[in-house]
Amino acid sequence: MSRLAPLLGFVLLAALLGFGIWWNSGHDQREVPSPLIDKAAPAFVLPRLDDPAQSVSRASLLGKPYLINVFASWCIACGEEHPVLMTDGKQIGVPLIGYDYKDDPAEAKAWLAEHGNPYDTVIADREGRSAIDFGVYGAPESFLIDAQGVIRYKHIGPLTPEVIASELKPAIDALQREAH
Repeated sequence: MSRLAPLLGFVLLAALLGFGIWWNSGHDQREVPSPLIDKAAPAFVLPRLDDPAQSVSRASLLGKPYLINVFASWCIACGEEHPVLMTDGKQIGVPLIGYDYKDDPAEAKAWLAEHGNPYDTVIADREGRSAIDFGVYGAPESFLIDAQGVIRYKHIGPLTPEVIASELKPAIDALQREAH
């Protein structure tokens, strides 16, 4: 029996490894469920990128749904997402709030000047402290927040035309149906 113990241990380990591979093969590895879905968005007060003397807060955005898009000038994936926002951003049906994450304000302004600004407003979180409360893992990420300030949808990674059509627009449409 003592001679079979290593073999049984190996078989058990291989079975666990195989199960883990099988389990993860059916799941999108970029999909990280947010514990904040259907909960109030965290309170924040952040300066506007274009005028740091003015601020935007969660409270000031209440009353209508909006989409926060976390981006940064240093973010390569944000560069891939940006043309989509330039093309589709104004057609999504809710204000698009740019959330400049852990970025030098001068570099962010230069980046937007070079690539275009699809945002209705851009707020800056240079230290990334408010982003922690949102559960931001990195950029880009997007949060759909309803008129009462509740997070209804989160997307990690670049928004694509497919994601906008198959996930974001239906979520926005559902919010608009709930409002009526």
